[in-house]
Amino acid sequence: MSEKTDPANPLQNIEDWEDFVETASYPEPGEKLKDAYRDYDNPARDTVREFYRLNHAYQTYAFVKGKKDEFVYSENKRRSMSILEAIDYLNTLIDDSDPDIDLPQLQHLLQTSEAIRLKGYDDWFVLTGLIHDLGKVLCLFGEPQWAVVGDTFPVGCRFSEKIVYPEFFEANPDSKDPRYNTRLGVYEEGCGLRNVEMSWGHDEYMYHQVKDYLPEPALYMIRYHSFYAWHREGEYTFLTDDHDREMLPWVKRFNPFDLYTKCPKEPDWDELQSYYKDLISKYLPSEMEW
Repeated sequence: MSEKTDPANPLQNIEDWEDFVETASYPEPGEKLKDAYRDYDNPARDTVREFYRLNHAYQTYAFVKGKKDEFVYSENKRRSMSILEAIDYLNTLIDDSDPDIDLPQLQHLLQTSEAIRLKGYDDWFVLTGLIHDLGKVLCLFGEPQWAVVGDTFPVGCRFSEKIVYPEFFEANPDSKDPRYNTRLGVYEEGCGLRNVEMSWGHDEYMYHQVKDYLPEPALYMIRYHSFYAWHREGEYTFLTDDHDREMLPWVKRFNPFDLYTKCPKEPDWDELQSYYKDLISKYLPSEMEW
């Protein structure tokens, strides 16, 4: 993979990010203790630090509000697609220069969902595994990497020191704005995460795509699976309410399926497609606006 990076877009392809999490953070099962995953002190490539430098500098409260207006509340959608068409669309994101793993996006989704199905969980949980990353179609709509992937965090209040690379928030104007740089910022104690603006990316986008169709635990898994400062580090509990605390075990339950099932063994989509078509039609519309 080339060492040259575009300062505006350090990860030249979304698979650069998948390459990082695959080789540095989430290696093949059995090769590394779980405590050694997500090693940001020794990332596999410099693009990871550059990614977070941009992410932390530009994910402001105003930026998030603007992106939600653009992608969630606007009636001007980019294209109509079924879930299967969205998967096919996302599947065009392949990095042929990846030296370690060349699985398309579909394979990560299937590995996640099939691992969940193997454990005998409810079918809506299996479906969540299949679609949890579909919000990455934002990359195909021209969004920069730092506004699509990576760990998520609240905006509108002080940034936690437990967020990866917290030093990069120094360049974020909200860190110097008295409206946003206090412990609570624009929020109230125990207001509930549903009333908190999260940094913009595929998690938040996909949540809004399916929020009217799936059970509440599934929505929490989709919306907060990258909110490591909360579900792994225990931060931001002052913003959570009883409902968030009730849903947190579901997010924690989902996390290992997302991380530790990544490996080069490919599920057979031809054999599984019929099952997933029926599962999708049980919960989601035949066509969705993206």
